[in-house]
Amino acid sequence: MASRTSMALGLALLVMAGVTQAQGVYKIVGPDGKVTFSDKPPTAAQSAAGTATPVTPGGNAAGADLPFELRQVVAKYPFTLYTSAQCAPCDSARTLLKSRGVPFSEKTIATAEDSEALQRLSGESTLPYATIGAQKLKGFSDTEWTQYLDAAGYPKNPMLPKSYRYPAATPLVAAQKAAPPKAEPVVKPAEVEAGPLPSSPAPSPSNPAGITF
Repeated sequence: MASRTSMALGLALLVMAGVTQAQGVYKIVGPDGKVTFSDKPPTAAQSAAGTATPVTPGGNAAGADLPFELRQVVAKYPFTLYTSAQCAPCDSARTLLKSRGVPFSEKTIATAEDSEALQRLSGESTLPYATIGAQKLKGFSDTEWTQYLDAAGYPKNPMLPKSYRYPAATPLVAAQKAAPPKAEPVVKPAEVEAGPLPSSPAPSPSNPAGITF
């Protein structure tokens, strides 16, 4: 009974939400190289001391080539699927979405950083995980996911054009390229100050020409 009440509340919030976006997560790298994740933007001090990269929970899969009705739904309730390798429920979730022609973005969980970011987003590490607008779906249930898709207004039958291609799955946390090593300053050899030239020995009375050997 409690689960049905929770689902009904979630469906009501989904319908009333309007244009909403999933909450973002920031990857913050401190000056000591320590990585943390936060759902709050970094402070000015953190930004100055290290780097902060927003972890995108999922892009908008809407495209100009989609039918107008479908494009409107995708703009209001973008669907993002979080999966991992060798995850049978993840495969079932992907199959459901494609069978209905639901455009979605897929994020893969493969590294420790991905897992930390997922924990920030969902509060746990259960997969598959999905967001439809601001609503969170934890674990796969054909019946539950179908109800949310219906409530959001996704068509029951595929409407995607034949030319549509689903975007490739990408890691939840994008790998950052290492900064190129700084060029070492060229040290020029110290210039030797020119000193006075050694003076020739004064000619001796026995060597009036001052010849030396």
